[in-house]
Amino acid sequence: MGSFLSEDAKCILVTGAARRVGAEIAHHLAAAGCDIALHYRHSQEDAETLAEALRALGRRVELLQGDLLEAGCPHRLVQESIAAFGRLDGIVHNASIYRPGAFAEVELRHWQEMEGIHLHAPFFLAQAAAAELRRRHGAIVHITDIYAERPLLGYLPYSVSKAALVSLTRALAKELGPEVRVNSVAPGVVLWAETEQPAEGSRNAILDRTALKRAGNPADIARTVRFLLLEADYLSGQNIVVDGGRMIY
Repeated sequence: MGSFLSEDAKCILVTGAARRVGAEIAHHLAAAGCDIALHYRHSQEDAETLAEALRALGRRVELLQGDLLEAGCPHRLVQESIAAFGRLDGIVHNASIYRPGAFAEVELRHWQEMEGIHLHAPFFLAQAAAAELRRRHGAIVHITDIYAERPLLGYLPYSVSKAALVSLTRALAKELGPEVRVNSVAPGVVLWAETEQPAEGSRNAILDRTALKRAGNPADIARTVRFLLLEADYLSGQNIVVDGGRMIY
């Protein structure tokens, strides 16, 4: 396996990478020849299993544990990534919190939690990595949500904080250009939430309001992220919707 390793491989930091969409993104980037700084918060066993799979592809993987809501964590993750690989070429901010909040019951702590993970963390990751990403002519991709543009009833702090992440994407594209490209990907239904009932009704009803009449899968998001990081040299400040045509309903 060691013969496949290359010091010239791009290093990508992926937050919230241990499970679900984050794991698929990490796998696609590794398959494309990238080394992965794989961040997780609690899912250590899943992260270790994924790391073994990526190393089997001939890639270098560094496991990074941390709570992005803690002050200093974004800066530490960037520094540990650079220390491990000698470089940092890109960031995928996939870490997210999806949680309902009835309007009358929303408290300040709910806002702080959502803003912390969806706005503050990606900002401070970009700030900490800016010099290195400029040097490498790197890229950043944020994972947003279609609910950033069409707020989900009962998920007000979530929807608004994801909208703020879209705005941050565009602002960072201005701040970090021309050397660094910054884009985001807004998934529709690619993986059902880990609850019994979607917030918008039955799964069948949701898919019926989608042009392609079917759910996507995490690979649809991962391929788009890979394109934005590695191929889309003239795209910056864009929020790419990957929803099977759900936004037109």
